[in-house]
Amino acid sequence: MTRTLVVGEALVDIVRRPDGSERTHPGGSPLNVAVGLARLGHPVQLATSIARDEHGDAIRSHLAADGVPLTVGSDGASRTPTATATLDEHGSATYEFDIEWAPRELPSDGFGHLHTGSIAAALQPGATAVREAVERARSHATVSYDPNVRPSLMGEPQDVRSDIEQLVGLSDVVKASDEDVRWLYGEDAPIDQVARLWTRLGPSLVVLTRGGDGALLHLAASDEPAELPGRAVEVVDTVGAGDSFMSGLLSGLLDAGLLGEPDARERLRRATLEDVRPSLDRAVQASAITVSRAGAQPPTRAELG
Repeated sequence: MTRTLVVGEALVDIVRRPDGSERTHPGGSPLNVAVGLARLGHPVQLATSIARDEHGDAIRSHLAADGVPLTVGSDGASRTPTATATLDEHGSATYEFDIEWAPRELPSDGFGHLHTGSIAAALQPGATAVREAVERARSHATVSYDPNVRPSLMGEPQDVRSDIEQLVGLSDVVKASDEDVRWLYGEDAPIDQVARLWTRLGPSLVVLTRGGDGALLHLAASDEPAELPGRAVEVVDTVGAGDSFMSGLLSGLLDAGLLGEPDARERLRRATLEDVRPSLDRAVQASAITVSRAGAQPPTRAELG
């Protein structure tokens, strides 16, 4: 099976609930995607930057439980990052971060697909190393990207928009939320036009999620966007929902042979909605299961049925 390298932050989430209770657990968008892929049966490793401290130990134990190894040099940071997530009465989270991102070395081979995004692809000095890793990987691997914007860390939209569009152009698959798009391009930005724009920059598949309203997708082989309906589910919280969607999508595309090598890139370039529909259905199902329980707990393959 194709090995996936996930590049990005791993951190400890401190979750504060409306009733004042608090709990901690390992998190970070790339970490969640790596765990999600592992639970769906895919070989995956994580390149990150954590420390050999208590929080770092918690992250290593969390990854080990699902068989996700760290790449060499991933545990040489001075401290392990944290993110404080404050939940409102609807289960939605707002975040405050204590993070430095400066990975010591990123692998250049040994994998057929590379996924990155979120803080790691935007926060310097590590963001430059991530982009260079993506550029190297394209000769032998496919690439996916989730901007997963964090305004409190990224500054103003105009400060990062060109960098995000550059990574969009280097990727084969891009997933973002409608909130990401509106932060980047303005509250009135028509997300269907953004999906079309991003597809023209380079990726073969762009998926823009809209929470409970499903998603909008655009394929390079089609001129028109397509709608993906949502799924009714009782929401406990939304922590990790987008990451589960991402891992479910990648899992389906890897299984279908539409990611994982340069030849797969060409197959995805020609793919129709029928070709990618099973992968999108898996993404929606994985996300729905995750929001039905507390925390970023992506499903196993057995749970998908």
